[in-house]
Amino acid sequence: MLTSDDLTVKTLGPCNYDSPLNLSESTGDGLPDYTPEGTRVLYHMDITPGMEVDSGLTFEKAGPRARLFFDPKKVYAAIVTCGGLCPGLNNVIQSIFLELYHRYGVRKVLGARYGYSGFDPEVGLEPYEMSPGFIEGIQNQGGSILGSSRGAVPSTVIVETLERWKIDILFVIGGDGTLKSAHEIAREALRRNKSIAVVAIPKTIDNDILYVYKTFGFDTAMGEATKVLHCAHDEARGAPNGIGLVKVMGRDSGFIASFATLASMVVNFTLIPEIPFKLEGEGGFLSLLEKRLRTRGHAVVVVAEGAGLEHITEGEIEYDESGNIMYSQMAKDIGIFLRDRIKDYFKARKITANVKYIDPSYIIRSVPAGPNDSLFCNDLGRAAVHAAMAGKTDMVVGLWHNLITHVPLAVAVLGKKKVAPDSKLWLAVTEATGQPSRFKTDK
Repeated sequence: MLTSDDLTVKTLGPCNYDSPLNLSESTGDGLPDYTPEGTRVLYHMDITPGMEVDSGLTFEKAGPRARLFFDPKKVYAAIVTCGGLCPGLNNVIQSIFLELYHRYGVRKVLGARYGYSGFDPEVGLEPYEMSPGFIEGIQNQGGSILGSSRGAVPSTVIVETLERWKIDILFVIGGDGTLKSAHEIAREALRRNKSIAVVAIPKTIDNDILYVYKTFGFDTAMGEATKVLHCAHDEARGAPNGIGLVKVMGRDSGFIASFATLASMVVNFTLIPEIPFKLEGEGGFLSLLEKRLRTRGHAVVVVAEGAGLEHITEGEIEYDESGNIMYSQMAKDIGIFLRDRIKDYFKARKITANVKYIDPSYIIRSVPAGPNDSLFCNDLGRAAVHAAMAGKTDMVVGLWHNLITHVPLAVAVLGKKKVAPDSKLWLAVTEATGQPSRFKTDK
């Protein structure tokens, strides 16, 4: 059960420096305002009859503070991007740098190269010395100008490198695995009594970070997936008994598949990790797909990469110590598996079926951010800088009720956000596709 203490953000100490932003501390005077320390955002937006609500359950609101922990003239900062690519990485990097450099007067900003490996002395990657020229125009490019990589480096090694580089603030841009490492880095710095602020920005097209309504890159990725679904629909309609089968990313959470389904309104079956499905027999996916072809002559199916694990794993599905599925056990790719199984099913029934299989996974995550994501990335980048300068640490900036918030990493990494079977989102998906709210399963 989440408590108010769980949502308390760590700070490095008292704020003894005035902000150089020259904003107003009074509302209604026609000038942009600082965010008063102690301003909170309610966790619950609505309250149903009979619901017991902890009125103290709130997030700390993001925004510029009038008083700072760090002296801007003496700050050294570093930025790192980790994990897979995602639309908007360069936008966030640019926004962080510009806020530090032009608004706070920070003149030393390093860019760690290729993820956490950039902090490992044995890898030998010297950081970039960032400048206004270095980040000029990068918002129009996909990928990360700093490079990215997967894999962890011991927090002790990273903190030692931060000390050697004389870094006061580390901005970490990444998904759930990256945030877990950021949490360990912050804890290690605090254990050593080092005043290093660690502030994260949530990056994942899967949109699966807990207590963050939306991660950057998701809108763009969902928009690209929507375009692919329209293409799949055209392919399906252009052939007798045409089936457009599209696999999108979503290892543990089916948000891209679900939102793209609703945005396109051309999908007939949406298969996501949260909803197990029966493959064979009456009420199974294949029999429902056959029924669709007999009545309409074409169909569009979108499947998230983590869907149907019960059909493509060897033996029982195993989990690691963090509760994450061990994907190394997977024997097959769900997209390829469904493509071949659909073909075999209709061939056995002597029914002509034209399956058009599309896997746009790496395309939709490597494109530049769209306009909405660009705006969102800029907001998150600036909010991260404001938080760090005020001495906030071991936290990630998030979105809640359309407001930017500070979320302690300790709670953000407790699990992954998922599509709830009883949610309005999944109800909308089933209403749009006409599929059952719950497929029959083999159990």
